[in-house]
Amino acid sequence: MTTDAHGFVDGAGEPGWSSQPISSEAGEGDGSHPGAAVLRARVRQAVSEGLAERIRADEQDGRPAMDYPTRRTLAERLAGDAADAYANEELTRPSGAGLVPDEVERRVVASVLDEVFGMGGLQPLLANEDIENVNVNGCDRVFVRYADGRRAQMPPVADSDEELIDLVRSLAARSGVEERRFDRGSPGVNVELPDGSRMFAVMAVTGRPSISIRRHRFQQVTLARLRSLGTIDAGLEALLAAMVRARFNVLVVGGTAIGKTTMLRGLASAIPPAERLITIEDNFELGLDRDPAHPDVIAMQAREANVEGAGAISQAELVRWALRMSPDRVIVGEVRGAELVPMANAMSQGNDGSMATLHASTSRGAFTKLATYAAQSPERLGLEATNLLMASALHFVVHVAEARDDKTRVVSSIREVVDADEKQIISNEVYRPDSTGRAVPGVPLRTETVERLAEAGFDAGVLERTEGWWRP
Repeated sequence: MTTDAHGFVDGAGEPGWSSQPISSEAGEGDGSHPGAAVLRARVRQAVSEGLAERIRADEQDGRPAMDYPTRRTLAERLAGDAADAYANEELTRPSGAGLVPDEVERRVVASVLDEVFGMGGLQPLLANEDIENVNVNGCDRVFVRYADGRRAQMPPVADSDEELIDLVRSLAARSGVEERRFDRGSPGVNVELPDGSRMFAVMAVTGRPSISIRRHRFQQVTLARLRSLGTIDAGLEALLAAMVRARFNVLVVGGTAIGKTTMLRGLASAIPPAERLITIEDNFELGLDRDPAHPDVIAMQAREANVEGAGAISQAELVRWALRMSPDRVIVGEVRGAELVPMANAMSQGNDGSMATLHASTSRGAFTKLATYAAQSPERLGLEATNLLMASALHFVVHVAEARDDKTRVVSSIREVVDADEKQIISNEVYRPDSTGRAVPGVPLRTETVERLAEAGFDAGVLERTEGWWRP
């Protein structure tokens, strides 16, 4: 394995990788036939556009989304019709040079269907469980970040930028997202991939089409699993589990792609299975509705406006809807703005045990971000009102960060919210980062908090080990 002048690892050195570009015709055995490429383009276009049109029509008519077998059957029919239309067209030409043999036609149709229902050139990257993030800056500029912090440049994922755009359109057409256009009029699109990864693609406003994929390596994770990964120690595992069982409201904070969603999944694993959960997200990522440990879950996703600018449904509105659905807990995947106030109201009005995530660089910095969102919300809350609301809604803020080794994601700080005065929220850092960046016991928890945790099975002796449990 080699490293280039920019510090990136040469992906050709990775097992299973070739330094040769990934061709859309690879493995077909028909690239030499003069009509194969044209037929392939026709079939791909017909399948992508046909699926997108059917999905759009189903939504407009209020019909349920197509399941996989229905989509596959429709795609096969669209591909067959396109192949027949191409053959009839070529039969009317004097030379008929573009007419392909039946065997070649079958291979072309099969390869297009495999591409549409697979990930195309992205598949090898998504199949590698060690890869955490994928960034594509044009078809031949592909970079990945591994779970251990390494970065590498990989082979192309398409033969051209146009083919890359077609791949995005194909993925969007079957993803179930609300906005499936990807063109100059709608240059950005969010797509949930079949493995639960989140893909955002952009074109027209950039020099070349660009794709960013955030992987969720642990779709179902427990606090015990997070301990085995080194994210928390034994003491934190006991405390966090008790916080959930005792129905404290928890806000998970941290930087971009640091593992907030994974931590939220871990916390949710401690929720009793009999409870009814409502999850609210800008884009589906949590996946608690697919977790057999939680049978009573309703997952809701915000909806963007359509091409006419109508039909948008915000997270804030979904929070209000959730409160009418008899939830035991409301979980917001990420607080980004206007949903903050209804979420805080839900937390302070009887839905104890609710959780959310927020972008913030420190546990204390979360309070500044909350005040900013509240000031920008439709309610236009002032600082004093915001602090009073947050102090009555939140019990704990859990901060996730990278340890000093820049390889391991860890819980670095936990703050207990105590009260609020006019200008600030008063909190105690009950777990603080040590020299390695990992959280160890700090300021003691309040007596009433310890008593409530003890009722949920927490052993307060854990807090007496001030050096933490990170080392034997």
